[in-house]
Amino acid sequence: MKTVLITLVSTICFLFSEVSSEERYTTKYDDVNIDAVLNSERLLNAYVNCLLNHGACTPDAAELKKNLPDALEHECSACSEKQKKVADKLSRYLIDHRAEDWSLLEAKYDPSGTYRQRYLEDRIKEKAID
Repeated sequence: MKTVLITLVSTICFLFSEVSSEERYTTKYDDVNIDAVLNSERLLNAYVNCLLNHGACTPDAAELKKNLPDALEHECSACSEKQKKVADKLSRYLIDHRAEDWSLLEAKYDPSGTYRQRYLEDRIKEKAID
């Protein structure tokens, strides 16, 4: 009986791990240097243009474009920790330094402004802590 229970638990854990890994976005592009992108107008423009269907997409930008609607809708629940940090850094940069690009992206991917609202709430919390 104990062996059957252990086998059953092991099988369930295996199946759960398979489902969980399938629900995650690929980490294939997690090594993209976000600071290099943010510090290069050419690179950042290329990403923004890809997301807005105004230009060609590199493979990593195409992956971002494919996953962005789902990531916004589900608060990046399928993102790796690194992807969450990069998404947060990129979003904050665009909101704070490239408002026009952010507005265009928001109109396309988050017309209800849900992400911006979360961002503003986080900023208020950060200021309260300071």
